[in-house]
Amino acid sequence: MASKTKPQYVIIRTYSAGCFAGFLTARGGKEVTLEKARRLWYWDGAATLSELAVNGTSKPKNCKFPVAVSEIILTEAIEIISCSAAGQASIEAVPAWAIK
Repeated sequence: MASKTKPQYVIIRTYSAGCFAGFLTARGGKEVTLEKARRLWYWDGAATLSELAVNGTSKPKNCKFPVAVSEIILTEAIEIISCSAAGQASIEAVPAWAIK
């Protein structure tokens, strides 16, 4: 019986679609599939995506991370950054940003 590996929580930086955080479920060349993915439209409280992935944000109320989508396929991934448990928890704790 084959064991199923838990998908890794990552930040993806794309060539032209921006940055996303979510669970990496597939990768083929520059194409990646994320589940429970949030676009990282704007962040504060972390100097870089690397810091966001490791430490999370110290200013979650200033971040603009819209609601998560169940799945997204990104066709021009140029960077995949593994998130620590702290980074993941911080990103997931940012309230969903929306225009009301």
